[in-house]
Amino acid sequence: MRGTALRNHWRLASSMLMLLLCGGAGATEIRALRLSPEADHTRATIELSGKLDYKLFEIRNPERIVLDLDDAAFAPGFATPAGAGVLKALRIGKHGKDGARVVFDLDASVQPKSFLLAPGDGAGYRLIVDLYKKKGRAALKSAAALAAKPRDVIVAIDAGHGGVDPGAHGSAGTREKDITLAVARELKRQIDAQSGMRAMLTRDGDYFIPLAQRYQKARNAKADLFVSVHADAYASGDARGSSVWMLSSRGASNEAARWLEDRENRADLVGGVKLEDKDHTLAAVLLDLSQGATLEASSAVADRVLHALAKLGPTHRGYVEKANFVVLRSPDVPSILVETAFITNPLEEKRLNNSVQREKLAGAILDGVRDYFRATPPPGSWFAAAAARDRSEQIARRGSAAPASTAIAEDDPDREELLARGPRS
Repeated sequence: MRGTALRNHWRLASSMLMLLLCGGAGATEIRALRLSPEADHTRATIELSGKLDYKLFEIRNPERIVLDLDDAAFAPGFATPAGAGVLKALRIGKHGKDGARVVFDLDASVQPKSFLLAPGDGAGYRLIVDLYKKKGRAALKSAAALAAKPRDVIVAIDAGHGGVDPGAHGSAGTREKDITLAVARELKRQIDAQSGMRAMLTRDGDYFIPLAQRYQKARNAKADLFVSVHADAYASGDARGSSVWMLSSRGASNEAARWLEDRENRADLVGGVKLEDKDHTLAAVLLDLSQGATLEASSAVADRVLHALAKLGPTHRGYVEKANFVVLRSPDVPSILVETAFITNPLEEKRLNNSVQREKLAGAILDGVRDYFRATPPPGSWFAAAAARDRSEQIARRGSAAPASTAIAEDDPDREELLARGPRS
């Protein structure tokens, strides 16, 4: 009896110890942690059994990022990965009574970004932590040097879908995520070959990027324009034609409300103005002005791109369409979404798989974008400098074409003397 009681006592103690280490039954289970080093950042993907609340903060000297997860526990057998990318090492442990903590030991200062992904495509909840390398201070240039060299306009190109999100499928098995990346790369190639223009891709590989992060990448790059590339789909295989979309006014209103409620967004720059030090009413007015100008510019560039695409063949609609697409919600970067063709139409699917046709599609988008920048050159850009040169040349031509003499008025008191002298120079 005594031996049995002792064994039961140890079983109870062992169970209590496991509960202390792994949390109670109601805790969210932290099942795995994977690291993916990339060129400019290192991504940590944390697989979870459910939704949870968390906090992320920095500690200096030495550089660390601390992730606290509320009401969470590490799963039995949880393996801590070795350091990779900007991470020297990772450490795990309990936090408080019911929480868990992950410490990222860094070899350099980073800018952390995080977001929680809902279940999808066979995967459960995932917490993503991106650790971006902080860029060193660039060498300062004098104002005169900056003025002497006009800047390139920057076009952010977003290849729709990617990674676990394949997008639409064609009848021949073509995946939208592959087509959008191919068109985006071709568009970048053509833009980079133009004077005064430069392109950046939100993704340049087969990986997933959350929708809001796509337009945020454009804002971080100080882009003058954001172009999201997609391939349309419809239940019927006979739908065809390209289309161009911009953000609806309702979508802009929803985004404005979110920005004004979010302290992190208010601390950001919108249209060159910082909102965090403004009262709510003034911040709302400034944001509305910025969004209004952005929507007007989006409409102008969308019209030009649609007109250029119409030269390749019939468009799906004869006008620019509007919707509350997340990727178009940037408050200060003009943004459009281009549906290149219907991937569910067998003929158009075949064209999308043809590199020559993709080159023509990219060329039409470029034509529309370039026409927009020529008509509305951003201040300080190569297009603005070119427009100023054109105006100067026109004035000079008008001056050189002016007559060498002018008529003498009938009531000129010196008319007789001037006529005697001959033509005036």
